[in-house]
Amino acid sequence: MEMIGLFTIIVPFIGALVILFSPKTSAKWICQIFAALATLGTWFLASRFFASGAETQAIPLMQIDHILIFGLVVDKVSTLIAAAVVGLGLIVTVYSLGYMSRGNKEHPHEGDPRYYIFLLIFIGAMAGLVLSSTILGQLLFFEITGACSWSLIGYYQTPIAFRSALKALIVTHIASLGLFLAAALLFVNTGTFELTAIAALDPTTKMLVMFGIMFAAWGKSAQLPMHMWLPDAMNAPTPVSAYLHAASMVKVGVYIFARGILSSGGNIPEVVGIVGIIGAMVTMIYGFLMYLPQKDMKRLLAYSTITQLAYIFLALSMAALGSSLAMDGGITYIFNHAFAKSLFFLVAGSLSYACGTRMLPQIQGLIRRSPLLGVGFCVAAMAIAGVPPFNGFFSKFPLIEAGFGLSSQYSWLTPVLILALVESVATFGWLLYWFGKAVIGEPSEVVEEISPLPVYMKVTLIVLIAMSVFSSVIASAWLS
Repeated sequence: MEMIGLFTIIVPFIGALVILFSPKTSAKWICQIFAALATLGTWFLASRFFASGAETQAIPLMQIDHILIFGLVVDKVSTLIAAAVVGLGLIVTVYSLGYMSRGNKEHPHEGDPRYYIFLLIFIGAMAGLVLSSTILGQLLFFEITGACSWSLIGYYQTPIAFRSALKALIVTHIASLGLFLAAALLFVNTGTFELTAIAALDPTTKMLVMFGIMFAAWGKSAQLPMHMWLPDAMNAPTPVSAYLHAASMVKVGVYIFARGILSSGGNIPEVVGIVGIIGAMVTMIYGFLMYLPQKDMKRLLAYSTITQLAYIFLALSMAALGSSLAMDGGITYIFNHAFAKSLFFLVAGSLSYACGTRMLPQIQGLIRRSPLLGVGFCVAAMAIAGVPPFNGFFSKFPLIEAGFGLSSQYSWLTPVLILALVESVATFGWLLYWFGKAVIGEPSEVVEEISPLPVYMKVTLIVLIAMSVFSSVIASAWLS
């Protein structure tokens, strides 16, 4: 497993180097090969893990004077999330074969090698962060993902793209200070950077370490008051928005928070969970109110992502209060949401490609001219809203069940959960409204002139539609 884990992390970086010294026309194909190899690596790692008895393994890799600098943690959570973030990286690279082309009505442009280079580096960094067993390793890959996001958000090199990229870099770098603080406190008190050492900390130090991790998580996962970078980041190419801002980068925050809770030994000061729940609810309400007036589909999805990440923080914060069901629900939410929201973003990208616009008021009758996009819109909307049998329902249900289970001990959780249910129902109503406006009815002028989608884009949409139905089954079987 040591060699497979290292292979999964390193091979995308090797692919980026190969592209750097290869002809421009071959960049997109090299990217496909190395993204596929990394994806196979996650599958082999998971298969070896389960074949060996599914026992958590910590694999040391780099030590200085008996201090572990970097190692791998291979367990049910890391293998599940690694398979998702790396696999979705492959899906996005395949989608890019069609999207980054002259046939794109909104951005007629062949992808430059730097697009594929930074996409591969990002895939490798995500694998490294998810599999890291040390907080120092998490910090390294945390910063690499920030640098890659800066390049990919500013890819089109317009003034607004540069401003958006710089904002994302600054906010997420400020957030990393929380991880620096957590790493320093952990090392000073235990003499190691291993995440499992959090369990040995005294309550006060453990609280400070968890708050440091939470601060970093808030910044990376766009929670108030560090949310402002995400809506502006929609200036990136849509495949980048789907990968960074639905499937991977925004999941870094919730993942490191989840890993911190899992490493704490099950004894976390209550204040951590209470602050996390308050932050999640404030962000959830804000995100919902902000996406109501949006007409640009990508900006609507950006604020929707902020809200959905708040649900994950709500679940993980309840896990910090002692609910194992909430932890399972939070991990399942990370996995399921990655597929459903990626589908929604790639539907938006397909509209940009085929119609030249993603403005919702200009799109009507989509189901008649492009049944695949109409179905994709519907499935993604239902999954995000938590409508059964789509995967979002199987993320929200254990979260709500865990919350009501905890409410016997924390009575104030009951109104919190009722508010979350109201938001979920309101989200369903709002997305249903736009489904009626955009998908059904007589085709609008821009929809009448819709261009056919390349086969690469069609295949990825079909895969994501299927995963928006079945990913919860995979997550349940994986974690059980």
